[in-house]
Amino acid sequence: MAARQPRFNQAVLIDTTPLPESIPKVEEVGASSAPLMSASYFIGARCKAYNDDYMMCKTEAHGRGEFECMKEGRKVTRCAASVIDDITKNCLQEFRNHWECLEDNNQQLWQCRKWEWKLNGCVFHKLGLEKKIPGAPEHETPVHLRKRQIYGQNERGVFT
Repeated sequence: MAARQPRFNQAVLIDTTPLPESIPKVEEVGASSAPLMSASYFIGARCKAYNDDYMMCKTEAHGRGEFECMKEGRKVTRCAASVIDDITKNCLQEFRNHWECLEDNNQQLWQCRKWEWKLNGCVFHKLGLEKKIPGAPEHETPVHLRKRQIYGQNERGVFT
C-alpha cells in the first residue's frame, strides 16, 4: 500500500513567453490526421526541400535544436498548409471523399483506393503533383497503381 496519495494536475499550462522576432510567425495547418494522411504524398512532393532543410538542421543539432530549427520548421508548416489549401481549392470533393474514407476505415489506405485514384488524378491534372512512394522499387508497379489490390475488395477497373 502506498504511503502517499497520488496528485494529478488538471490545469492546462500555456507558455505565454513570446518567440524571438527572428522566428517567423505561421498559422497552424488546422487539419486532423485523416486529411494530413490523404495529402501527405503531395505535401512530400512539393515541400521536399523544406523538409530536407529541417531534418538536416535537426541532425546537426543531434536531435535537439527546438529553437535553432524553428525557422525551418515554420517553413515546412507554411508549405504543408499551402498544399492543403491548393488541394481544397482545386479538388475539394475528391479530397473530402478520400479523407472521410480514411477516417471511416481506420486510416487504412488500401480500403480507400477508389477515392485515392480520383484524388491523385485531380491533383495531378490541376496542380501537377504526383504521388510517389519514397524507396519503392523502380521495376515494380507502385502499390497504389496496381490493378488488383492484394487486400482490396475491388479491382481498379471497377472504379471509373
